[in-house]
Amino acid sequence: MKLFIFSLKKNFFNIIFVTFTLLLVFFSSSNLVAAKNGLYLWANNVIPSLFPFFIATELLSHTNVINILGRFFNRYMRPIFNVPGVGSYPLIMGIISGYPVGAKIVSDLRNKNMLTRSEAERLLAFTNNSGPLFILGTIGIGLFKDTTTGIVLLLTHILACITVGILFRFWKYKDTNIASYKTTLKMQNEIVNMSNIGDVLSTSIKNSIITILNIGGFIVLFSVIISILCHSHLIDLMVYILNPLFEFFNINSDFSYGIINGFLEITNGLQQISIIPIKQISFSIIICAFILGFGGISVLLQVYSFTSKTDISIKPYILGKFLQGIIAAFYTFLVFHFFGFLSLDLSNIVNIF
Repeated sequence: MKLFIFSLKKNFFNIIFVTFTLLLVFFSSSNLVAAKNGLYLWANNVIPSLFPFFIATELLSHTNVINILGRFFNRYMRPIFNVPGVGSYPLIMGIISGYPVGAKIVSDLRNKNMLTRSEAERLLAFTNNSGPLFILGTIGIGLFKDTTTGIVLLLTHILACITVGILFRFWKYKDTNIASYKTTLKMQNEIVNMSNIGDVLSTSIKNSIITILNIGGFIVLFSVIISILCHSHLIDLMVYILNPLFEFFNINSDFSYGIINGFLEITNGLQQISIIPIKQISFSIIICAFILGFGGISVLLQVYSFTSKTDISIKPYILGKFLQGIIAAFYTFLVFHFFGFLSLDLSNIVNIF
């Protein structure tokens, strides 16, 4: 038995990849459609919204902006989040740009020795967030057909992220190793000027293309994986296994598929939840707040593709995003509880009349 378990561990990825290849062939027709949908999502939504921000962050890394932000925000970032002022850069860009810009910037700062390992792990736990374009446009207007819903989700998402950052100020609290500004200045990229603007711009575009292609690959891959899980009825099996847990938390069984798909890939899960016919629409929005905060395994692997090139542990990120999902859902519940006029519940509308 021990020999069998050892052999299974040793060949685990071999078995997974061979099985995945066989399933690609077996469900080839549905996988083709899923891959096309993933490419369409990437080309029409992800590239327009993220690619310019990737170029912008690359260009900003060749300026003194990071050091200026570091000096200005150090008085706030250190006492609140226990990180240096340069941590304001991934926090701001992570909120503005969306997944996975925050994680990429934190990894870059760590590689340049502008953050200690502990500081980078604290930042990673709360600076990689969903962007306002996605929350307001795709979810609020696109899925729920309501701008107010997008605003509520954006506010609770940001508040949850800040809350997690405050909680994670105690992560490896005894680590007194602090990155200095002298080190920061030495490790900064070559400052852009008129003589090297062409090289800097070319390098920034090339690096951004590699990053956006990496994200596109994850989107297509998980679109195909979800398609395989659906057509092989493995999703049905997962729903059956998790139904007692959903019943314990009084979650309607209609949400099971959306939650599981959202756990795998954020966009697919949010879309499924938004179309569930239910009078208590605020409950759907609360579930969406959790999925938005957590981000899904697809985003997790995108983050890991950056952190794997550093000494940053992925564990604080996983814990931080799970906490952010729970806190965001709780904040959204409080908003609907104390500000009933924001609720889209059909039952409330019926009661008014």
